Amino acid sequence: MWQPATERLQHFQTMLKTKLNALTLRKEPLPTVIFHEPEAIELCTTTPLMKTRAHTGCKVTYLGKVSTTGMQFLSGCTEKPVIELWKKHTLAREDIYPANALLEIRPFQVWLHHLDLKGEATVHMDTFQVARIAYCTADHNISPNIFAWVYREINDDLSYQMDCHAVECVSKLEAKKLAHAMLEAFKKTFHSMKSDGRIHRNSSSEEVSHGFESDDG
Repeated sequence: MWQPATERLQHFQTMLKTKLNALTLRKEPLPTVIFHEPEAIELCTTTPLMKTRAHTGCKVTYLGKVSTTGMQFLSGCTEKPVIELWKKHTLAREDIYPANALLEIRPFQVWLHHLDLKGEATVHMDTFQVARIAYCTADHNISPNIFAWVYREINDDLSYQMDCHAVECVSKLEAKKLAHAMLEAFKKTFHSMKSDGRIHRNSSSEEVSHGFESDDG
């Protein structure tokens, strides 16, 4: 049945108000309504729906990873893997951009954003679960600027291997800041897992975090 243009306009306005109310309840940006004709209503958002996220973290040079053996990770356990990674890095130093990654340590995950030649984050990102980090330290004889961590990597067949990852920071202080940040991230992860019942309640964060060196020296 044909309706006059005014009635159709009122119908569109009623539908539009309903949608605007729903958007307001979801606290999303309200669209700007542009009336061209009663039959044509265009919605144009005043703000972009997706904002580019600014990454926060420490710019580093990712040296790579190397498999390591053993289950007891004590002080000095990363020295040999770091030396191996450092030698490979120095041999190819001419081809490596000074800062090729951005290391972002969060309560439950560690994000390694890979950077392009302009120093901007690419879509390539490595994610590490804090709960699977067995050890980390910023105390290395070969260079005080290196921060390393041992990560339990799960393979497709559900077997696992222990990999030592290392990054070179711009200074010794930055490396130590990463060690402290990793320790704090682990403590938050531990308390969350303990409250969820995934860790025995008699365990303490001090007992489980013995592999996280604070590197105060």
